[in-house]
Amino acid sequence: MNRRISTKKTVSQKKVLFVCTHNSGRSQMAEAIFNRHAPSHIRAISAGSQPADRLNQTVVNAMKEIDIDISRQRPKLLTAEMLDEAAMVIVMGCGENNACPAALVPTIDWELDDPEGQPIRKVRQIRDEIDARVKQLIEKEV
Repeated sequence: MNRRISTKKTVSQKKVLFVCTHNSGRSQMAEAIFNRHAPSHIRAISAGSQPADRLNQTVVNAMKEIDIDISRQRPKLLTAEMLDEAAMVIVMGCGENNACPAALVPTIDWELDDPEGQPIRKVRQIRDEIDARVKQLIEKEV
């Protein structure tokens, strides 16, 4: 029996890395919104330079309002491997207090307010700003 062996290389997915200090709000929203809107050949991941113990519950609630459930996500520590694998790194306030190792690679800085301690009204504004920026990013990069 003759079998054909494929010599085609598998094309890996392009990755966008969203980084904030605690990976409990902004970067988690950006990851989820990006993965909702982006084509399948490009995916987002998120991480934090000093990850929190859990997600910001107000952020989880604001995301549920737009039918995105991030309640099972957990804050992740930013690693050198994540930086190496990313085609693009977008930071969101992780440079505060010089706490961001992502500064060692080329990044795009989205200066966004931190949702920590903010009322739902303000978190919605931050979420909607992230949504608009993610859509613009996808249009430009895809």
